[in-house]
Amino acid sequence: MSLPRPTLEALDQAARRIGLNLDDATLRAYDSILEATFAEYDQVDALIDQPPLVQYPRTPGVQPEDNPLNAWYVRTEIDGRQGGPLAGKRVVLKDNICLAGVPMMNGAATLRGYVPDQDATVATRILDAGGRIVGKAHCEYFCVSGSSHTNATGPVRNPRNPEHSAGGSSSGAAALVGAGEADMAIGTDQGGSVRIPAAYSGIYGMKPTHGLIPYTGIMPIEMTLDHAGIMTANVADNALLLDAIAGPDGLDPRQQGLPAERPAYSDALGMPLKGLRIGVVPEGFGWANSEIEVDEAVRKAAREMAALGAEVIELPVPLHRKGHAIWTPIAVEGTTQQMKGFNYGTNWKGLYVTGLMQAQRHWRDHADEFPHDVKTCLLAGEYFYARYGGQYYGKAQNLARRLRQAYDQALDRVDLLLMPTVPMRAPRLINADAAPDLFVTRALEMNANTAPFDVTGHPAISVPCALRDDLPVGMMLVGRHFDEATLYRAAHAFELSLDWTTL
Repeated sequence: MSLPRPTLEALDQAARRIGLNLDDATLRAYDSILEATFAEYDQVDALIDQPPLVQYPRTPGVQPEDNPLNAWYVRTEIDGRQGGPLAGKRVVLKDNICLAGVPMMNGAATLRGYVPDQDATVATRILDAGGRIVGKAHCEYFCVSGSSHTNATGPVRNPRNPEHSAGGSSSGAAALVGAGEADMAIGTDQGGSVRIPAAYSGIYGMKPTHGLIPYTGIMPIEMTLDHAGIMTANVADNALLLDAIAGPDGLDPRQQGLPAERPAYSDALGMPLKGLRIGVVPEGFGWANSEIEVDEAVRKAAREMAALGAEVIELPVPLHRKGHAIWTPIAVEGTTQQMKGFNYGTNWKGLYVTGLMQAQRHWRDHADEFPHDVKTCLLAGEYFYARYGGQYYGKAQNLARRLRQAYDQALDRVDLLLMPTVPMRAPRLINADAAPDLFVTRALEMNANTAPFDVTGHPAISVPCALRDDLPVGMMLVGRHFDEATLYRAAHAFELSLDWTTL
């Protein structure tokens, strides 16, 4: 069956969009010339695209009636193989992760009704390891916000205080793990979206080295920033899940350059802090919006680690103070161009989820429905890319190498870097009709420390280290590329030795 051929008017419109002004004779000549190209498209259309096989039976996703934190999007039941290392573990997926036959909306009204036809690699690996996937967790609208007030169905609430933000964009995942409704969750992190909600909700959030966890079958935001990460109530579960899902799948070009071998992360558990060198990065403290209680609590946690045997020193990394600025053009322009390319763009050898591309292709028709943070991101991205031809995106990517070098040089002196995950505790939720400036500020105010490590790809984990006014404080540990084991060693020793809720 042939694809519909364009009218001459449609061809003319396409020509004008790329700056061509064709007379009628030339347009007709081009139409005739392009018939051979159209015929090749007919052949591609007739071929069968074979996505990865769906192996495990599941129930359709249903929206639960009992959902006090608005953290669930849908619940399902998918049992993995018997006897695997994740046997008995309840796992929830952020709702930008494809799960065949189960609805996915990525926090956005525009994707309501979309049902993937394939499982993301992380879902398959969880089930292969014996885990039980119990549902999809709400996330922020297109995963843009670091706070939990932007989901199209309403805010996700903090499990420790429902009047406060659960953090974002992996908001529902953090809330469900924090409330004990799931043992483990997979989130994603482009500017801090695993670590921010982990800090706000009092759980452990690991963003591994860029590419360590395959992103195949997950709705992307910006290819060079995309990380999948792990959220759990304890360090042991976090390491256990990374053991199960890390490593190349042959379908995600983000994974180029992965080492041939990797350690068993769970083997790092139970090792002492003694012998580890930790650098407290002063530039991670004292931001304009830093809360004194947070800075003091994280410095106290550093002193506790020293008392447990670690060598803790002050270690300046001056360029960290510019890290968020370097991240911004990549995130803003990259996100915009990614969306304009229907999520995947071109010049990329990864697996394309064509059903998602089709579901997302008419997003411009609904752009007026987007929340203020998404609108302002797209507006800035379109302006700067059009005005400067991507120059600042490119410059920021070049500067990212300098930023990585600055952290690598610091990590030549120590094993880990330490700073607050976010400069504040979870703020109170705002209303959906809040003024644009407040809405956007609350969505983007917290990622000065987290975003730089999405640019450089270093692994980082948020560790709950204190409770102030019944709201958690997060401490972030950052390691060398592919040295997640040392992060787990330090986080687990801290967890076993101290009750963070009393610090």
